[in-house]
Parts: sequence; C-alpha cells; structure tokens
Amino acid sequence: MWAADEIARLCYTHYGTRLPKQGKPEPDREWTLLAAVVKVNSAAEGSHDPRDKSLPVTKEVVSMGTGTKCIGLSKMRKSGDILNDSHAEVIAKRSFQRYLFHQLRTAVSLQQDSIFMPGTKTGMWKLKPDLHFVFFSSHTPCGDASIIPVLELEDQPCSPVGQSAEAISDPVVLENKRKCEEIPAHPITKRMRTEPRDLPREIPSDTAMHYSTGKEGSLQIPPDSSNSSPPANGPAATQGTVPVGAKVVDIYRTGAKCVPGGAGDAQKPGVEYHQVGLLRVKPGRGDRTCSMSCSDKLARWNVLGCQGALLMHFLEEPIYLAALVVGKCPYSPEAMKRAVIGRCQHVSSLPRGFQVQELKMLQSNLLFEHSRCAVQAKRANCPGKVVPCGAAIGWSAVPEQPVDVSCSGFRQGATKKSVGSLQARSKVCKVELFNMFLNLVSSISENKRPESLRVKKLETYWEYKEAAASYQEAWKTLRKQAFGSWIRNSPDYQQFK
Repeated sequence: MWAADEIARLCYTHYGTRLPKQGKPEPDREWTLLAAVVKVNSAAEGSHDPRDKSLPVTKEVVSMGTGTKCIGLSKMRKSGDILNDSHAEVIAKRSFQRYLFHQLRTAVSLQQDSIFMPGTKTGMWKLKPDLHFVFFSSHTPCGDASIIPVLELEDQPCSPVGQSAEAISDPVVLENKRKCEEIPAHPITKRMRTEPRDLPREIPSDTAMHYSTGKEGSLQIPPDSSNSSPPANGPAATQGTVPVGAKVVDIYRTGAKCVPGGAGDAQKPGVEYHQVGLLRVKPGRGDRTCSMSCSDKLARWNVLGCQGALLMHFLEEPIYLAALVVGKCPYSPEAMKRAVIGRCQHVSSLPRGFQVQELKMLQSNLLFEHSRCAVQAKRANCPGKVVPCGAAIGWSAVPEQPVDVSCSGFRQGATKKSVGSLQARSKVCKVELFNMFLNLVSSISENKRPESLRVKKLETYWEYKEAAASYQEAWKTLRKQAFGSWIRNSPDYQQFK
C-alpha cells in the first residue's frame, strides 16, 4: 500500500513547502525533531468493484509538529493556556486533534467531504471505512524506545551519542554521564545500523548472542492492583537476538528520567546504564517537568486512541494509528515494539471499542534535513556547538490559521505583558482545543447531542473530560494494569471554563 520512504518523503516535502521559515532551526546551527500524521485512503484496495482497482491509494499530511522542548512544573498554568510539552510528537498529535474537531464540525453540518460518517447512536460518529492514519517521527521517540543497543559490527551513519537529543543541555544528565558512563577502552569504528533489516527468526543457542539492557524492567503498580495483573515486562523486554558476529558494546541513552518514587536506572557503565520498560518523564532545565516521555505517550495512544477524552463524546470508537514510521536514526525494532506495544500487551477488560493495537512499525532510510545528525554533519569542521531550536511549529489541515508557531509554551512573539491574552495562546493549548469542543457542542441542538452531553450540566474542562465515561474507564484500566506510576496533573490545572 505504501513504503516507509514514501511516508517520510511526503512529510519532508510538506515540511519544506507548507511550514514557514519562522520557527524553523537557524541554518547550520540549530536542529529540531519532526512528527506528522498522514491520512491514507485505501478505498481502491477495499473495494469489490473491479473498476475501482485502478484508483490510487491517496496519502495526505493532515497534521505536523516540530519541537524539542517542554516546560517545568513551576511554569505550568491553571488557565490551560500554555503548552506543557512541545516535543514534535505531541505537537503533531494535538494538531491532529484540531484537525479532527474541524472534520467533526464539517460532518455535523452535513457536508460530504468529512472523514466521519453517522454512527448507530444519536449524535455519534465513526471514521469512514478505508481511512487509516500513519504516524511519522523523524527520530526514535524519547524514553524507553530510545534505549537501544550499540552494535560494534554494524554501520551507523550518525555519530554516536551518549544520551538522546532532549538531554544534551540538561546539566544533571551531563553530570550523571561524567560520573557513571565509561567509554569502552577499545575504539568503536562501526555502530548500530539504522536501516530496516530482517533479523533471523532463530539462531542456534550455541551461536546466538543476546543483548541485555539491565535488569528486567518493572512498572510501578499501586498496592491494590499489584497482585491482580501480570508484570508489564518479560524477558523479551530486555533481550533480543543479535546477528552472528555482532557485539553489543553499549546502549544509547535517553535523557528522560524515571518517574520519581519508582524503580530507577542502575547507571552502571555500558549496557547496564538503563533499566528498560519503565515510565519516564522528560528532562527540564533545572526545573523538573511533569511531561511523560514520548515513548510512554505513544503507548498510551495505542490503547486509548489519539483523539483524547473530549472527542470521545462524539465517537463510537477511538481513532487509532495504523502504523508508525521512524526516519533514519539510531533505531531498534525490538525496543520500539517493547516500548509502544509490549508494555501494554497484557492489559485486558477494556471497555467496548478499546484494545491494544498491533501497530505496524517501519523505518525509513531517509534522513531529516534539520535533524541533529544532519546539522552536525554539515558543520563538522566549524567551531561552536549545535543546539536545539527553541521554537515549535504546529500545522493542521484546517481552513483558518493552519500554522501555529510557539516558544516556551506560548505563541512565538508573546511578551510577558501579553501572557494571559488570546493573542499569546497557541492554537493547540488545552483551552483552545476546549473552545473548539464547546463550539462544536453549541452548534448541535440539544436533542441531537450524544447522550453523555445531555444527562447533566457540565461546565469545566475537567468535568467534560470526566464525563467521557468509556474513555475514562479505559484509562483507569490501563493505569491499574500497566501504567500505575503515570504522573497525573492535579485537577486544579483543569478547572478552567
């Protein structure tokens, strides 16, 4: 139906032609990460009419995000008008939700070009058949998916990194690295390859080698559920088959820190630096963040969907991703599967419509032009260091103001004096998406609204989210069985109207 390089090329072209210069990295000095959601219409493949077989499979970028930053706890606001997490994956997902709100508004007004069609219950909608969504990320998501082996006998186009991109400027990570990381005494001239490859299904035990990234990972489960659910990680989470002749000499680090109060990293030299399978929070500059790693968020979306709680009021089923494509970078298919699927695979008794998805995962051989790797290669002999871009760009396939450029959680250009005003808000912050939701609700007569929006009077963002009963039940089940130590923001941050 489509190839990984095809998806990557489509996203890179969209980045180059549809996103403005404003918010992009300064040439040859700054780098950023890119993520996007691509709509794939495979109507031709699903049709029984021979005449439709000639129709092409259409692919369209419907949301995009760039960014590498997130704010600390001290900068969070109870008014919902700041972006807590501006990593590319999160900006792309929130921009996707903006696109979904627009598509629902189109469906409600009975226009034919919406991606939604009426469901079986009053006020409910479902995705049209033969529509799928592919998530693209130019780099392996931060957190558990980034804890991957460094192999001595494989090609590695990117220079080795001691920790992932998001931790480069974090003084705590740098200090830990100096204390705990030892560089192997022998020179390493070749690194883990980043192209997709076919691993042998079975290697005889006397010739196979296995990599280990520390002790068996464990998730923090509350006392009342620790005995009722199986461990989230088994041996497959920490071991994988390595090609004959290859040797694991180290692991790539992630800057994402283990959730406070739970199990932590051993921080031993080499392959035992990290413990796999754990929930992690993104690093901040001195001020600890409450933003879970992108690996953790992708795992959550793979169970609960990408639409969030508000949109579930209108949807009969969650909006799931069909595939995840990663650009050219250090990559391990085993680590990706462990982080995004494996940690939740045992979760059961989810509400109707919710289930752990067998997400298809692929890697492209195409490098993002503004990746850290690409920028470093261009200025290999130049003085000065390469730094992450401070801005984030969001783009949605919507008719009004599709582009949204932000910095430090607010629209780029916002001053301290303007903070709190409409002009300072990003289009994808909580309160703006909530306003889209409220506008959608108000456009529907009360007798045609979903039952969840008719039973009682709701006012705050928190109340509307909590009233999405099936979504909240699924999220509670996921936390109880797999993600018990997930950091949840206080309801005080969600009481805005």
